[in-house]
Order: sequence, then structure tokens, then C-alpha cells
Amino acid sequence: MTHDPSPLILLSNDDGIGSRGIAVLEEAVKGLGEIYVVAPETERSAASHALTLHKPLRITERSPRHFAVSGTPTDCVNLAIFTVLPRRPTILLSGINHGANMADDVTYSGTVSAAFEGSILGVPSMAFSLVLPDEAESPLAFDTARHFVRILATRMIEESPPPSVPFSVNIPSRSVDRVEGIRITRLGKRIFDTGNIVKKSDPRGRPYYWIGLSPTDYEPDPESDLHAVDHGYVSVTPLHLDLTHYPSLARFRGWEGVSRGAVRTAAPPSFS
Repeated sequence: MTHDPSPLILLSNDDGIGSRGIAVLEEAVKGLGEIYVVAPETERSAASHALTLHKPLRITERSPRHFAVSGTPTDCVNLAIFTVLPRRPTILLSGINHGANMADDVTYSGTVSAAFEGSILGVPSMAFSLVLPDEAESPLAFDTARHFVRILATRMIEESPPPSVPFSVNIPSRSVDRVEGIRITRLGKRIFDTGNIVKKSDPRGRPYYWIGLSPTDYEPDPESDLHAVDHGYVSVTPLHLDLTHYPSLARFRGWEGVSRGAVRTAAPPSFS
């Protein structure tokens, strides 16, 4: 009689293998299975879904089952699944990110992109972000994150959600007893009514620019991740990779019949 192996849990992030967030993530899932950590050797925040194609990658084993990669979070997940791990992971957990990844943030986030890559490769995946005010590192906030990571990772292992649906989890910076609960949410929409570009001058008087943080205002939507976290809930947002805008398929099907000559002479289509 054979026994199923214990769950294999792959951990990654975009803040780097030495970050506090991934250490807390590992603490949170201790005892739930066999844990491997494969993460960037340096911080790769806002790397999005970048894949390194034009230079070699190196893997360094820092300690047993802890590997640093000279690449992006997406590189880490690929190398972990196809090179490092002894078998396919049961789940992939990414984070804990130092800062929120809500609304439009998910398109830039390396933390979320690690979960997206896990999803592409057929592994149930979840990304965790801690909404830290002013990038502070409160021990209390990480205690809360540890608590909810354990709860959600356990549910992931027990229920094995479809790999095609990665999750983005955002945890408010407050004590566990002050968290209102967990809410399943959708991505909110931030209000970009002013630019977030900061212009400065160097000592020679020449301008330089910083891309600032995301705006704090957002469209009112009680079912959004922004609203949930703002009201003390842990938001859990199921995502998917199909970016097709299905209503437009029928609307623009007529373009298929336009001849090459007509394209050069026809008036531009109306989008009104």
C-alpha cells in the first residue's frame, strides 16, 4: 500500500529571498507540507510578468530547499517547477509583499505575476500582500498576515481550487482581533485624476522624474478589494488570465470582411 506524499508548497516573491515577508510566509505554512523557497536574489518589485530571455540565469542554494535566482519572479517559478523541485508543487504561494496589490496594481506586481505564472503552469496559486502604511514594517501587521496566510493556505491544500484561477490576497495592517473577516472581492478602480509623476532637479539643474505611488482615491464599489481592505477586511480576489473583451468580438466582426484596398481608403471606424 502506497501513501500519497505530503503537500509540496512552493514559495516565491518579488521582494527578494532575504525579505521579511517571505520569511513570515514560510513561518505561516510550517507543518502543512514540504516547503521550497525559490525567490529572486534581489528585490524585483513591479517586475510584472517579465521573463528573462536575453541573458543566462543562475540558481544559488542558500540553505536546504532555499534557492536564490538571478531573475524575476516569473523566472523563479519556471526554474522551480522545471529544475529545482523534486515533483510538481501542490500549491504556489507568493509574498508576503511589503505593500498593497489591489485594483490596477496587479498588472504591475511581481508578487501577483508569480501566482499568474503558477496558474499558467497548472499549479493552484495565491499571492499575498500586506497593506503597510507608509511602507512601515509593523510586527503586529506581520502577525496578522501570518494568521490569515495559514488559514487560506490550508483551504488551498484541502480544496485544491482550479489552477486557472489564481488569487490575490490583501491583508489590512491591523491586529487580528480588529480584522472584520475575509471577503471575496473583485478588483477595484483607482481614480487617476492627477498624474503620479514627481519632477525634481539634480544639482546641475537638470530635471529628473520619479514615478510616484498609486492614488489613494478609488471609485465607490462595496464589492471591490479597495473597499474591503479600507473597511478592515482581508480581500481575496479570484483572477484569470483571459484578457479577451468578449462583447467586442461581435461588435468588430465586420472588420474581417474589409479588403486590403478598402483599408487604405475607408474612413476610420467610429468608437462612439
